[in-house]
Amino acid sequence: MCRHEGPRWGCGRCAPSSMLLLIQLLSAAPFGLLGEETRQLFEFDSANTSEASAKPPGKPYPPYSLAEFSWNNITDSLDLATLSATFRGRPIQDPAGAFANGSLAFRVQAFTRSSRPAQAPRLLHSADTCQLEVALFGAYPRGNRSLFGLEVATLGQAPDCPSVQEQRSIDDEYAPAVFKLDQLLWGSLPSGFMQWRPVAFAQRQRGRESSLPCQASPLRPTLAYLLPQSPIVRAFFGPQTDFCAFNLTFGAPTGPGYWDEYYLSWSMLLGVGTPPVDALSPLILGIMAVALGAPGLMLLAGGIFLLLWHKQCSQYQPIN
Repeated sequence: MCRHEGPRWGCGRCAPSSMLLLIQLLSAAPFGLLGEETRQLFEFDSANTSEASAKPPGKPYPPYSLAEFSWNNITDSLDLATLSATFRGRPIQDPAGAFANGSLAFRVQAFTRSSRPAQAPRLLHSADTCQLEVALFGAYPRGNRSLFGLEVATLGQAPDCPSVQEQRSIDDEYAPAVFKLDQLLWGSLPSGFMQWRPVAFAQRQRGRESSLPCQASPLRPTLAYLLPQSPIVRAFFGPQTDFCAFNLTFGAPTGPGYWDEYYLSWSMLLGVGTPPVDALSPLILGIMAVALGAPGLMLLAGGIFLLLWHKQCSQYQPIN
């Protein structure tokens, strides 16, 4: 185990080369992939909070600084077959023993083609993207109904910070009951992006019954000297870089939560260029075709019936 400044990733191109993945992972500790970094793990006591949208979502406990975590050697978890690596850590000073049987893990994966992961939220990825999965498991919460969150620092656009854009869709086949996609864009091209669905999961199976809401705070400027300087970020954007920070909170005071199985996971997609755009799934297209086509077929059948009935009635033959 070794001490590092905390998980960080940079806004660089994630190519489908296992060697490039290895170089990027090892160039900054523990992650040098994508232009952002997590600085703190938050915990809130929501036992006496009834409003799901309350800010803060409960009584805050002292946060865990990821700069004071001890992290495993990332080369031990490199999997060149899946182009992935996992970094696990726990606080160096843990007098209460909250992380005695738990850890905070960051798993990053590059891709060679466009596809979707097998597990929810099944974000559409391409060869120019990386997926980052954050998982907290086995750590003892300091409250009976603790909610957790992350502080994320990202590249800014002087003089203002970028805003989180929300996209809505009628398609929830890949993420049941989640009809939104949040994203951050850097530059006007855009030069980079970050995408996630506002949902986390309290079970490893990531079923609908274990889904938790994910709320993002507005971005705010943060001083660059407070952030460890990633060589990947400096290489792409130069030494003069503006940074912004925002908080992500997972869960609500009611419903499923981390307290059920001491497990929490959340995923996001990061990359360069234009972000992937979800098309309507075949299932939704089929439902729309049936829903829109059935009335048309009924009208057509009714029209044909009326024409045949009118023709039959018009064929009158006198008795004599």
